[in-house]
Amino acid sequence: MRRMRYGIALSAACAVTLLGGCAGGGRLSAGEPAMDTTQARSEQYGVGQPRTEAQSTEQPRAKADGGGGDGVVSGVKVTRQERQVIYTGSMTVRAERVSTAVQQAKQIVTAAGGHLSREESNSAGATKDSATLEFKIPPARYAEVTGRLGKDLGRQLSMNQATQDVTLQVADVESRLKSAEQSLESLRTLLKKAETIGQVLQVEREISDREADLESLQAQQKELAAQVAMATLTLRLVGPVATVTDPDEEPAGFFGGLKAGWGALVSFVKVALTMLGAVLPWVVVSLPLLALVIYLVRRDRAARSLVASAPPGRKPGGPGPTTV
Repeated sequence: MRRMRYGIALSAACAVTLLGGCAGGGRLSAGEPAMDTTQARSEQYGVGQPRTEAQSTEQPRAKADGGGGDGVVSGVKVTRQERQVIYTGSMTVRAERVSTAVQQAKQIVTAAGGHLSREESNSAGATKDSATLEFKIPPARYAEVTGRLGKDLGRQLSMNQATQDVTLQVADVESRLKSAEQSLESLRTLLKKAETIGQVLQVEREISDREADLESLQAQQKELAAQVAMATLTLRLVGPVATVTDPDEEPAGFFGGLKAGWGALVSFVKVALTMLGAVLPWVVVSLPLLALVIYLVRRDRAARSLVASAPPGRKPGGPGPTTV
């Protein structure tokens, strides 16, 4: 009986304890702890809370800088690299007086901060003169200068412009130049530690090769810097009646082919007449000598044939043989 009562009491105590634990667990999952978890997440990600002006401006900056609360990269600033562009152009202008236009073009370019790098002129009369000028112009004044040259010097016949972006090429040369300098410095340090003559000679050969590569890269860097710093414009000035060969002015189709064929024929005739004029004096001087040589050769052959045909014992042209 006692055992029975003791078992019932123990079972009742266990049941009460189990029910209390389940009730507490229900309050834990659906009550305050769940609310705390949701609130913590909302505070972490900024959900359900109004943003202040400082927070709304700081977050894009953090994204732009590549940093974040849990990001791998932080504090990285992206800088915009300036583009390196080479400007080149060619212009043809028909002027009333080429010599005056040349001086005026030099004044316009010099006033804009540029300079003349090459000049070629052809004097074929006041109306047939021509000149070719190559200018170096600052890129910021390039458009202004080309506009003035096309309007102030005369009538613009053609204008061709080109640009070349060499930003990547400039960056590549600079990177290779830094690597070559570091390699050369390492070799010079290694040369101080060389112990044998063979090691010294080997390191010196490597240093010589690296110095040659370094000089080549430095030359490339200077050339690119010069081309980027100043635009190149080739200006051709022609007189009022000078012939200008411009693809834009040439007719196309049948008339274009006819003009090209006629030009080729005229060129061929000019070349043939030039060659004939160069050879004709030699022919005039050589003909008498050639005729004399031919005459002497023929006379010698005739004499030999006469000697060969004469009978034995008889001289050519003499009396015949006598009989007793």
